[in-house]
This record gives sequence, C-alpha cells and structure tokens, in this order.
Amino acid sequence: MALLWLQRVELALFAAAFMCGAVAAATLTRTQGSFSGSCPLYGVVSLNHSSLALFRPSAPSLCYFVAGASGLLALYCLLLLLFWVYSSCIEDSHRGRIGLRVALAISAIAIFLVLVAACILRFGTSSLCKSITSLNATISCSEAQKIPWTPPGTALQFYSNLHNAENSSWVNLVLWCVVLALQVMQWKSEAAPFRPLERGDPEWSSETDVLVGPHLPHS
Repeated sequence: MALLWLQRVELALFAAAFMCGAVAAATLTRTQGSFSGSCPLYGVVSLNHSSLALFRPSAPSLCYFVAGASGLLALYCLLLLLFWVYSSCIEDSHRGRIGLRVALAISAIAIFLVLVAACILRFGTSSLCKSITSLNATISCSEAQKIPWTPPGTALQFYSNLHNAENSSWVNLVLWCVVLALQVMQWKSEAAPFRPLERGDPEWSSETDVLVGPHLPHS
C-alpha cells in the first residue's frame, strides 16, 4: 500500500511537471516568435531614436535548446501519465526493478536539463535587461514592454513571457527533485535485504517444531 501511495504522489507530480514544462516551452517559443525567430536571451539592445531594437541576438539554437528540453520533458510526463492510466485499468500497474532503474536515470537526466534551462533563462534574461537599462531609455525590463520596438510588433510582452518561463522552469526543477526522491524511496523499499531466520525468531520455532517436534522443558 505504501508503494502504491508513493506512485500516486509521483503521478501527481508528473502532472504538475507537464504543466510547468509546457508553459516554459510555449512562453519562450512565443517570445522568440515575437522577435522574428531571433533569440533574445543574452541579446544586446540598441536605441533607434525613440524605439528599441534587438541589435545583436543570441544564436537561435540557444532558445531552441531551452524550449526543446522543456517541451520534450513535458511530453514525456504526458506519455507516462497516459501509460500509467492505461496500465492501472488494463493490467498490473506494478513497476519492476528494471523499470524503476530506467525511471531513476531519466529523472536524473531531467533534473540536469531543467537546471541548465532555468539557468540559461535566468542569466540570459538578466543580461538582456542590463542591456536595455544601460540605454537610459527605461528603468526596468517590464517598462521596456511599453516602449515601441523596431520593427513594429516586436517584443510583445517579452519580459512577462521570459519571467513566466523562468519561474516555470524553477518550479519544474523542484518537482523533478521530489520525483527523484520518491523513486529512491521506492527503490529502497523494494531492495530491502533478505534476513534469514535466526534461532530466536517465532518462525524458527514453528519450523523446528514441525521437523523435530516441540521442545520439552527439563524437569
């Protein structure tokens, strides 16, 4: 029953991790699209009269990596949820030791990817905001969303989207860490060492009574 309870909590965490990964991937993709496919993370902004422009963006592959990692992990969580729902309805939902090993490895890889993605979002957004505020055209990144950008329609709600993507990634990291901790608990519960019967155990007495008869006390 304890193992079943741990698996149910794990599935609830996977559902939350799916939402966080989907939000991070969607908001970053929307931000990159608002910059015509350019990656604003670690970008340099220039001032053109009274409007701002992304003068030197980062490589698009940087945003592709963050959005791709978040999206793939979200897809993995969704497929895993569907698999466990199917298994619980059709067949035995117990996970074997090999499946648990694979789950532990995937969770460790997921923690690494989410940590890297969250750090890229954190420091990439900070570098972009420093470039914007150094122009003295605005005092913050959130205020820069109200300033016209060149070309028109660029950077629509860019800071809100990047901020939401970063927050979702940090929450996702916490969720995956809890998932890994639960899986380690399941691993330890299934890998409990076998202890042979000893002479003082009740089971030992019952077995010996069957084989050699009950022990009669000396008068």
